[in-house]
Amino acid sequence: MTDIEQHKYPGVYVAKSKGRTTLCTRSLVEHKPIYGEKILKEDDAQYRLWSGRRSKLAAAITKGLREMPILPGSRVLYLGAASGTTVSHVSDIVGQEGIVYAVEFSPRVARKLVQVASFRPNIVPIVADARHPAEYSPMVGGPIDVVYQDVAQTQQASILVDNLRKFGSFGSWGLIAIKARSIDSTAPLDEIYQKEISLMTELGLEVIENIDLAPLEKDHRFLVTRVAEIPI
Repeated sequence: MTDIEQHKYPGVYVAKSKGRTTLCTRSLVEHKPIYGEKILKEDDAQYRLWSGRRSKLAAAITKGLREMPILPGSRVLYLGAASGTTVSHVSDIVGQEGIVYAVEFSPRVARKLVQVASFRPNIVPIVADARHPAEYSPMVGGPIDVVYQDVAQTQQASILVDNLRKFGSFGSWGLIAIKARSIDSTAPLDEIYQKEISLMTELGLEVIENIDLAPLEKDHRFLVTRVAEIPI
């Protein structure tokens, strides 16, 4: 038997069975699995299991994330949406009152994302390059509460800051999964992370948390940042 309990973060749940715990989200809509995830039913609700080995955000929560700014009703800009795996769970969390603008560069990969968005009205799929936020700004309506980034680019810190400049304001949150080997394939990991963190700090972001995602994700750090009270 599986018990489902509310996590300390609104919109996130924990499924407990035989001494094991797994994160899950309450599905916004009733449907079949999106990417093969297991679905549990309880009291006329569906809960989708959310593995830290399939999602950087789930990995960060599993590793003890202290600040979770993605909340019910949040307006989220998601950079590096891929086929919509984590996007779909963020869609569950923000709920009907929130919205997820999901940016993916590859048209081929985005086909699945568009399919997911077709039955999730709070996802707006955008096929665009996250390095050029001005190009998709007409499709992003209003200010953004959280910019979430998971992109395989060399200038990851700059991309986050540029998007926060375009769509955020003082106090807006930036969540980023730094993919070290997408930046440099040979440099020491700590050197890569420190360079990106230093750049974000110089450009006006306060780094609030820095989480090593190992062993759930190799060579990844998850950072929680916030726009400081200085121009970025």
